[in-house]
Amino acid sequence: MELAASIACRSIACHSTSSKLLNRKYTNLQPSHTYSSGNSPSLCSIPTTNLHTSSLSSSFCSCDATDSKWVSHIGVHHPCRCSPLHVPAAAASDASIPFAASNASPAFHELLSENENLSRASTASFLTSQRAKVVALVAVVMALCNADRVIMSVAIVNFSAMYNWSTSFSGIVQSSFLWGYMLSPIIGGALVDRYGGKTMMAYGAGLWSLATLLTPLAAKQSVWMLFGMRMLMGIAEGVAMPCMNNMVSRWFPRSERARAIGLSMAGFHLGSVIGLLATPVIMGVWGVHMPFIAFGLAGAVWLYFWLCFIFKDPQEDPLIEKSELRYILQNRVAVSKGDSGPTTSGKRGLPPLVLLLRKLPAWAIIVANFTNNWGYFVLLSWMPIYFNSVYGVNLKQAAWFSALPWTMMAALGCVAGSCSDFLIGSGLSNTTVRKIMQSIGFMGPALALLAVNASTSASVAAIWLTVAIGTSSFSQAGFLVNFQEIAPRQAGVLQGISNTVGTIGAIISTIGIGYFIQWLGSFQAFLTLTAAIYVVSTLFWNFYATGERVFE
Repeated sequence: MELAASIACRSIACHSTSSKLLNRKYTNLQPSHTYSSGNSPSLCSIPTTNLHTSSLSSSFCSCDATDSKWVSHIGVHHPCRCSPLHVPAAAASDASIPFAASNASPAFHELLSENENLSRASTASFLTSQRAKVVALVAVVMALCNADRVIMSVAIVNFSAMYNWSTSFSGIVQSSFLWGYMLSPIIGGALVDRYGGKTMMAYGAGLWSLATLLTPLAAKQSVWMLFGMRMLMGIAEGVAMPCMNNMVSRWFPRSERARAIGLSMAGFHLGSVIGLLATPVIMGVWGVHMPFIAFGLAGAVWLYFWLCFIFKDPQEDPLIEKSELRYILQNRVAVSKGDSGPTTSGKRGLPPLVLLLRKLPAWAIIVANFTNNWGYFVLLSWMPIYFNSVYGVNLKQAAWFSALPWTMMAALGCVAGSCSDFLIGSGLSNTTVRKIMQSIGFMGPALALLAVNASTSASVAAIWLTVAIGTSSFSQAGFLVNFQEIAPRQAGVLQGISNTVGTIGAIISTIGIGYFIQWLGSFQAFLTLTAAIYVVSTLFWNFYATGERVFE
């Protein structure tokens, strides 16, 4: 707990002491000893430390002690002009200042103990916190986001039989989602920066849930209505990632953001598992239309809880504990144009794209997103076909082989976030940690895909594909959390640009692997190419990425 005092200039004691009280229930607490300002030297300049955090970084207190004043925002009498946030470095230990140990009231020690507990933010307190509710609902909506897009991957076989679609036309239906997804991220990111993640996530989830619900009806009416519904779904889902980052940056201190992103993305990847496994079961019992209806209605239920119980910013939440609010605000940085404060251009709207694209750290994120989506969508779209065509595994078994890696990805994503936060807490710089995490996220898949090429059985190939997809989850503690670090006020737009380029990579790789197989007769060449792209992107990231702020 912060103690505001002005004392001991060099060898002369400047015993002007007061209690710094941040918890409002203690605002009437008075210091045990007070000294008139006339007994203090008129000017002091002494090393001080900020007890607001656990670090003992020195600064200097330079104050005119003859001028007493009230620090109005905390209601504590403070006899000098310097900031009440600092106390002498010697005060870091009770032994250095007898007053701190012997004369302070029990309430003071209670406050000090409370601050120490806050700095640790135990797991138990996190699980009952408001920010835990936020990340839980973000994880749920990310699961719905991915599950809704996976439904068509399973149902396309039945739709093709019902409406006599050719294989090539089925591919066009599948890709129509990506064309919509490519259109929205930049504009959607700007809207997230302006209106906040809560509002835009509500609009996005509402629209893509509606599109999911109406997909069977659209397919029955005409192919153009089906294309339109799939594109609407892609457009709406384009805001999901920027919204996730925005909510995490508002609700979580920097030391917990990688963990929060990991939990959110765990939900996203579990959505693939849920969609792949639940859709055939639901179709088998209630028909091909029911998965779309069920997941669409699930989105409506989620929307109710989101609108009723989640707030844009922790300051707006009436249920948040003061201790949690203080902990969040002490350790976060400004996050977006939705916050107060000047922006780069001095007005709301799109930040200058040229400025963003002139910075190599921004390009490091863009290249990383391109590479990540290239590998992700290749494995998501073609893995069942790979097992079926290379090893003769039937499609039902192939679905189970395909679901296992995404389960591993969800689990390792949480591990990656916790490791990242631990390394930062142990003293490593943000830049070093981001480079470590992203290197694992790219080199792991690169080596595993080369091992897949050398596999002699479906089981061995499944193990290496699980390693490839699992280790790629470390990207969640790499480039995916880097937007807010280098450009907190333009993070939405930067992520929008990055996601658009990433979607182009997904389209190229998804279509390209088909041509490679047709020309060369095997998957091996394309998997080798993908591994090479991972390696090149790792080098680019380590040369140019940073974990520090680049844009104002």
